[in-house]
This record gives sequence, C-alpha cells and structure tokens, in this order.
Amino acid sequence: MQASLAMLGTVAGLLVGVLGGGAIWFVGAALIFAVIPVTFVIIMPTNKRLLTPGRDLRSEETRELLVKWGRQHAVRSVLALGAATIFVWQLV
Repeated sequence: MQASLAMLGTVAGLLVGVLGGGAIWFVGAALIFAVIPVTFVIIMPTNKRLLTPGRDLRSEETRELLVKWGRQHAVRSVLALGAATIFVWQLV
C-alpha cells in the first residue's frame, strides 16, 4: 500500500507541476518517488535478513541489522517528510 500511495503522490506532484504549479512540485514528486526504490532496493534486503527463519534474536548480527534498518528507515522518512513539507507548503 505504501508504494502505491507514493506512486500516487508522485503522479499528483508531476501533474500539478505540468499544469503550472512550478518546479517545486517536481522536486516534491521526485522526493516521494525516491521512497519506492529506497524501500525495495535498500530496505527490503535488510528486512529479509532480519526475518530469516531461525534467526537468533539476541545475536550481535541481529542487533547490527536492526540498527542498519533504523538508519535506512530514517532516510526513507526524511524523503517522505521532505515531499510532504513541499506539498503542504505549496498548498498553503
């Protein structure tokens, strides 16, 4: 669902930009679009490793993966927040 909403936000931002909303809408669209590849290319491999059956949840490797996932998620959150800030700023 998140990917489809990010794609919807991308299309909406591009559409408003094309219809004369200004270049800043393209920036917002690019930021929200970036969430999709970050999720599938960067975060999902870490998720898969964390969800490996039989993983020792108390191991140092699991802890390191969780810290890595947290940093990756923070990047995705900053991208989404940047897009949301631009879109709301332009609407107000």
